[in-house]
Amino acid sequence: MRSAIRCYSLWLIVLWVILVLLVVPGGASELATASAPEYRLRFYHTHTRERLDIVYRRGDTYSPEALDELDHFLRDHRTGEVRHFDPHLFDLLHDLTASLNDASGEIDVICGYRTPRSNEFLRTRSPHTGVARHSLHMEAEAIDIRLPGIPTAAVRDAALGLHRGGVGYYRDSDFVHVDVGRVRHW
Repeated sequence: MRSAIRCYSLWLIVLWVILVLLVVPGGASELATASAPEYRLRFYHTHTRERLDIVYRRGDTYSPEALDELDHFLRDHRTGEVRHFDPHLFDLLHDLTASLNDASGEIDVICGYRTPRSNEFLRTRSPHTGVARHSLHMEAEAIDIRLPGIPTAAVRDAALGLHRGGVGYYRDSDFVHVDVGRVRHW
């Protein structure tokens, strides 16, 4: 008798859960989203002095609104032009900060998107700028950063360890370039 009551109670619980998932609008997807891990990034832009603290992804789902906000934040600060960034760059930054045990830390942005005109301006300023003619900054697939409190050499080493794109180390300027292009380093 006891096992029959326990079995009946279990079936009632299962039926209740199924009913909630079927009747409540968005029930299953809302439950899945609520339990999915959040991917958060915190930024400080060194040129615009703006800050951004944003959840750009939940589980495997990118937030279109958050991506739009990130695109605007990482605009060419010289012209104001916005370009849509490859979201895998944000995943790279998330994994990079996590690998350095700094997932909740702020990322200082030196440069995000660059228009071809801004890129050419920087490239021709000096023969030793390190700005590439076909920079992935112009494709919104690259970012120059530093992590306050973490030596840029450690950021470089962690980025190299991820094996997920280009890594440039600018010791004298105290920043690291990361991108989602082919794996390479300089």
